[in-house]
Amino acid sequence: MGGKDWARAEGETDREMYAGWIRDTMGPILLMVTTPMFMMIVYHTVSSFNGSLIECFAYVFANPDWLLPFSAKTLWVTPLDPEAWRMIGAFMVFELLLMRIVPGKEFRATMTSTGHVPVYTANGVQCLFISAITFIVLGYYGYIDPTRVYDKFGEILAALNLFALIFCTILTVKGRYFPSTADSGSTGNAIIDFYWGTELYPRILGWDVKQFTNCRFGMMFWAIGPIAYAWKQYAIKGYVSDSMLVSVTLQLIYVTKFFWWETGYFCSMDIQHDRAGYYICWGCLCWVPSIYTSQSLYLVEHPVELGRVLSLTIFLLGVLMIWINYDSDRQRQSFRRNTKAKIWGKTPVKIDAEYVTTCGTKRQSVLLASGWWGVSRHFHYVPEILAAFCWSVPALFENFLPFFYVVFLTILLVDRADRDDARCASKYTKYWREYCRLVPYKIVPGIY
Repeated sequence: MGGKDWARAEGETDREMYAGWIRDTMGPILLMVTTPMFMMIVYHTVSSFNGSLIECFAYVFANPDWLLPFSAKTLWVTPLDPEAWRMIGAFMVFELLLMRIVPGKEFRATMTSTGHVPVYTANGVQCLFISAITFIVLGYYGYIDPTRVYDKFGEILAALNLFALIFCTILTVKGRYFPSTADSGSTGNAIIDFYWGTELYPRILGWDVKQFTNCRFGMMFWAIGPIAYAWKQYAIKGYVSDSMLVSVTLQLIYVTKFFWWETGYFCSMDIQHDRAGYYICWGCLCWVPSIYTSQSLYLVEHPVELGRVLSLTIFLLGVLMIWINYDSDRQRQSFRRNTKAKIWGKTPVKIDAEYVTTCGTKRQSVLLASGWWGVSRHFHYVPEILAAFCWSVPALFENFLPFFYVVFLTILLVDRADRDDARCASKYTKYWREYCRLVPYKIVPGIY
């Protein structure tokens, strides 16, 4: 059924993944305690503290029992609100149906060390447009009230938190005793099993779990949520501010880019190396809806009038950053299909590498050191962070909350770059050292 070796992502060492007692046990415990709490703090900051994290934390220090779930006044909204569950249930069922019935090309991702080839239906863009148009049309004709997403957002987050914790528990057990593939198993540490997951490619009733949680719930809500918040601003203010329009439009362009590139995402670290546990699944079910859309949530009650020049400047800069982020991923995908095609008008610099799988099988790979991938080893993270800044900065600088996502994303991507470098160093050994010689900087050229 798979043992400890299958619990480790391919190419990842114990030292890299479980570096010491803190990362082993205390780190995951701390994150699993604080992330749901902070998710609710962000909601209350917007709804009760005028968007100011300083005011919110001042209240916390004066009333620490507010953090406790059973105190008289608590930040923990009821997770059992019927309307919240109806909205969540309808959204999940709709997206699951679209995954199954909307046609798309078959996409086969990279074979794992056990010989498993993940197969997906590449219908993300179609599902995105169907979801957004359906939401807007139903709202316009009065069949649903999009503003209720904002009104019930606290209850929605609480319900999602409960659902995600139960779901992650089920996935932990499933990976140990009923895995979908041989890429599964336990580390022997129950905390690590729950946090990192016990299965790389779980499927339930034919649905790919990570495709649903990461793409068709988390990312799809990232499109629907900001639309609902702009709808709410119009309902209470009588207009949609240019700051909201710029922020929401850039986010919609980014999410559309994501689904256009979804097959590339199926070959990314999130899918190929991070297993289905709290880190990925809770994050996409709860953290993405709450934190990734927080700029638009904030702007509902805090509209800013930027003016045409500033609005257009921020928008065009944001579009440019999204395009560079997309083009870097496209460049790598195109190179994998044809390693001899010119990049930026030149023959690509590449390294023909060999590696050994956990089964002892020798395989070949090609490392690209040209184009965006010759600027730095993870240069595509730079435009991604700058794009996030562009859809956050329309809120300007009265409060820090709209920029929390940018700070979080920066920390996340730096950590991801470190983990990916460690994994590649272990996997490709001397070939990776040669690649690092050709491309010496990890993220920011000349700096890091």
